[in-house]
Amino acid sequence: MQTIKLTMAQALVRHLANQHIEIDGKTTRLCAGGFAIFGHGNVTCLGEALYQHREELPVWRGQNEQSMAMAAIGYAKQKLRRRFMFASSSAGPGTTNMLTSAGIAHTNRLPLLMLCGDTFATRLPDPVLQQVEHFHNPSISVNDAFRCVTRFWDRVGHPAQIIQSLPAAIATLLDPADCGPAFLGLPQDVQGWTYDYPAQFFEPRTHFIRRQSPDDIEISNAAGLLKSAERPLIIAGGGVQYSLATAELADFARTHNIPVVETIAGRANLLHDDALNLGPIGVTGSNSANNLAEKADVILAIGTRLQDFTTGSWTAFDPDAKIISINVGRHDAGKHLSMPVVGDAKVCLEKMQDALEGYRTPPTWKDTAAKERDAWIGYVGQNIRPGNRPLSYAQVIGAVNDVCGDKDRVVSAAGGLPAEVTANWRTKSIGSVDVEFGFSCMGYEIAGAWGARMAQMENEPEANTIVFVGDGSYLMLNSDIYSSVLSGRKLIIVVCDNGGFAVINKLQNNTGNTSFNNLISDCNLAVEPFAVDFESHARSLGANAETVGSIDELKLAFERARESDRTYVICMKVDAYEGWTDEGHAWWEVGTPHISDSKDVHAAHIEWEEGRKRQRKGI
Repeated sequence: MQTIKLTMAQALVRHLANQHIEIDGKTTRLCAGGFAIFGHGNVTCLGEALYQHREELPVWRGQNEQSMAMAAIGYAKQKLRRRFMFASSSAGPGTTNMLTSAGIAHTNRLPLLMLCGDTFATRLPDPVLQQVEHFHNPSISVNDAFRCVTRFWDRVGHPAQIIQSLPAAIATLLDPADCGPAFLGLPQDVQGWTYDYPAQFFEPRTHFIRRQSPDDIEISNAAGLLKSAERPLIIAGGGVQYSLATAELADFARTHNIPVVETIAGRANLLHDDALNLGPIGVTGSNSANNLAEKADVILAIGTRLQDFTTGSWTAFDPDAKIISINVGRHDAGKHLSMPVVGDAKVCLEKMQDALEGYRTPPTWKDTAAKERDAWIGYVGQNIRPGNRPLSYAQVIGAVNDVCGDKDRVVSAAGGLPAEVTANWRTKSIGSVDVEFGFSCMGYEIAGAWGARMAQMENEPEANTIVFVGDGSYLMLNSDIYSSVLSGRKLIIVVCDNGGFAVINKLQNNTGNTSFNNLISDCNLAVEPFAVDFESHARSLGANAETVGSIDELKLAFERARESDRTYVICMKVDAYEGWTDEGHAWWEVGTPHISDSKDVHAAHIEWEEGRKRQRKGI
């Protein structure tokens, strides 16, 4: 057997560089490169190996390990999980910075490869810099913290180990059902140790994404139940896009005349002008979708994990409604006593189409859906109209929606903007909305958009990546404005400044509490509260930037941003109190005090408990 003597780090990078995938008939490298901040734990060995393969696996230097991994997530989401990027950190705090990002990838079933330095396998120099010592178990390092937020975790204790571990990690990143982050802990000494690796370990390999076919019995059972429905409803999740099944979804809905509602991850499964698109469902949803969900007798959930914002903490449906769940993941397919159809969404829809031949919903249900749709479209039109109230998120979203290109991609994340984007954005092209709300992670917006822009430039360089970010999230993580300028990956960033964490202030007030520690003006301060000069800050990071004061100015600024040769930041103040979308919200379970000295808090608790009476009991 022919062998090649390499260090463990050299072998890891060489194997990774020789993995390919076929997409749309073209073969491309599976790993698009990665992000790294070097330190003593990864620069001398892994860094040396990455330098040798810098053409095949380009490395981008981030400003923060958390945001680097978020950028890799944004890339993977834009590529519909068909390519991935890695993120590498040194050891200690550099690694733990990525825990939050691992949580995003794990929650949202997204591929992320983390290559992180670890303490020495020999333990001879212990305790080393950035080592957290565990007196009861010296084998533990901070890297063990990733066990709960990864799909695959391993610590490479010997150079030969990657012959098994690295392919297993890659298989996890590509598996439709088990997709999620993979973590490899790389002890600093083992990275440099050599081994005679089999030459075939480095032979080029082309991968493909498995399409799992459902069991015929499950298809038959699901079709039989759906045929009995008089008021069926489809909930379309993000898995529809990952399966490349948006066309099949639209055809299935039209053939059987079934209205479709979208989850947050499933936004942009259908175009806004599709007559069967009844809008987003749930807590950040629409009246049209939620009203239909309350009346539906059979719900066909496709590619969704049915999280609480989708189900209104399981109050959004008639308690007697039956649920069919098409999902490639067995765990998700069986939630709340659903009738499971375990398989790829595209394949399942095709098989269901055949099994339902001749079935169409009653005309009365179609008429009900059409009336709800018209009413919601009318509401959104008024909600985004300038001058209808103080400057609001909805008006900003509507204005950008009016002037953006059909293929521009929108990125947002936790805070008030996910609800506002989800409710008010009118989809112009399939798969053009990325709202990170699975892990609800503030700070994803700019970092995730940087990675998404890298992916976008591979196929649609003429389109733009548009970021909606609030002032609170901007202050948490903004350094990838600098990264985007340095790397030539232009973003258009709209900063909506409402003076703090206004959406949580809203929840605080809605539960009877006094504003406290959310808006800047309500914090514990030593000086008079003042606004951050976001324009000047963005300029200091190399971006072009301006501040606008009206919707008309915003539209003109967007045109300048479109023509800019670099990242462009548009800053605008919006109202913290009166600017919210006030329709379309399902009940959401939050903990409220059972006793309180405040009459308002107690009254809110009583009101919240009333909502619980509609809660569906299940598993």
